[in-house]
Amino acid sequence: MADGRVQHANGNIEEKAAACNYPHYLASENSKNPPGGTSKPEINGWVENTNITTGYVTESYGALIATWTVPPHPRANDGQILYFFPGLEDIQDQNTSILQPVLGWYQGQWTLASWNCCLNGIITNSPAVGVNPGDEIYGSITNTCPPGTLSCPTWNVLSVDLSTGENTILSNTPSQGQVFNWAFGGVLEAYYVVACDDLPGDRQISFDRVTIFDQDLNPLYDQRWSPFVDSSATPWCNYHARPLPHRVTLTF
Repeated sequence: MADGRVQHANGNIEEKAAACNYPHYLASENSKNPPGGTSKPEINGWVENTNITTGYVTESYGALIATWTVPPHPRANDGQILYFFPGLEDIQDQNTSILQPVLGWYQGQWTLASWNCCLNGIITNSPAVGVNPGDEIYGSITNTCPPGTLSCPTWNVLSVDLSTGENTILSNTPSQGQVFNWAFGGVLEAYYVVACDDLPGDRQISFDRVTIFDQDLNPLYDQRWSPFVDSSATPWCNYHARPLPHRVTLTF
């Protein structure tokens, strides 16, 4: 979260962690270890994504949809927290909020919830529902306004387990005056990852049928996603974001 807190997959919020007495390994020879032990580097934050923007403050997106499959459980359990999602944000106002249908891993369980994150450091989210590896997920973010609206006041974020019929929706969540002109076809956000086996067992996830709609609610067919990978992520787990117009694959 923007203020340093972490929202768990079950909806609980963990307050800011106390400052560490010893720094993690850094990309320099000046790194330090705690007395009598070895410090483990860990990942905290956005690791990789694909994104696209209208490029203009006078043009917004009106909706985004995607499907993806719940991956296998991670092979290791180090208290890691994982989030996978598409999303919409305002590229001129990145500190307000992002709308997201979120697949989360926390305490040995996959869950699904819809988020508006994180106005004033607070996540508004729908009730989380449990999902299982192999389940097909559908996520949508849609405004509630007529076609042509630049900044719709309210939005619906829907998350559905198509395999079980379970769904959870965040209805009429406020946009806070934002212009949602920045779209993410797929994101990996991770916390407390200290080994590559903390990530899902098949080491990839694909977001399929990813479709953005313009502010007139017309689907965009020529979607040219830009990949992003945090090259400083440690441990390094062969991160790669591979975009196609309507399919985004994140590997790790």
